Amino acid sequence: MNLVAKEVAAPAEAPPESAARSASGSSFYAAMRMLPRPQRVAIFEIYAFCRAVDDVADDGGPRETRLVALEEWRRDVDALYAGSPPARLARLDNPVRQFGLVRQDFLAIIEGMEMDVRSDIRGPDLAVLDHYCDCVASAVGRLCVKVFGLAGQDGIDLAHHLGRALQLINILRDLDEDAAMGRLYLPREALIEAGIVGNDPTIVLSNPALGRACAMVIAIIREHLIRADAIMRRCPRSTVRAPRIMGEAYKVYLDKLTARGFSPPREPVRIGRSRLLLLVLRCLAL
Repeated sequence: MNLVAKEVAAPAEAPPESAARSASGSSFYAAMRMLPRPQRVAIFEIYAFCRAVDDVADDGGPRETRLVALEEWRRDVDALYAGSPPARLARLDNPVRQFGLVRQDFLAIIEGMEMDVRSDIRGPDLAVLDHYCDCVASAVGRLCVKVFGLAGQDGIDLAHHLGRALQLINILRDLDEDAAMGRLYLPREALIEAGIVGNDPTIVLSNPALGRACAMVIAIIREHLIRADAIMRRCPRSTVRAPRIMGEAYKVYLDKLTARGFSPPREPVRIGRSRLLLLVLRCLAL
């Protein structure tokens, strides 16, 4: 599941902003509601696209049917950029032109969804996992930073590091949910280092050494967060307010996951609305 769709689980048929509003306790909505209306509308249109293609990937129907559906979304993106947006992408037309959104980033998101559809991802090597994170998270970030007004290499680098950090935290947070769909996103190298043999999700998640495998992923996450924080410190505050809120919220998730550990039973990790509000106020004060 891609980063935005995972963060805001609202009905896909609802209008983008109202759908996200139904998940108003999420860090995504808390961050994006801070934006001026033109930016906020653009972000929620990007969200609507992400949610739609993610629903195709997680539909559970025949793989071939879902691959055909994703190919149709690819053709629709091509039509959008050719100046003939189909009805389901009509509301993206103005944000694409207003903020200079790049076609390849939308196509990368579709590619990430295809990775989930072609076969259940289980113990990918680090290179494959990194590419997956680029498609389903950093590509979303590259679209968003343009809306935030963060142009140039800093925007690209922030999307790279923050997107990967947040997606990897999602992976740790949703180990059991993903396993129920036959997926295991923990990298092969981490499993091998922890002495875990095989990639069957149920067996891996019951292994006493699971925490050691997750520790390697946590180290990768923390490095990405350090680099993302360094970028945000040197950028105009108005351009990084929303990503800063997202980053701070996900640090809370990471701390809670680390404190909880990864031995079963793994209680769900959440951020309460009051804690989220304090995070937002602190980021605004900064």
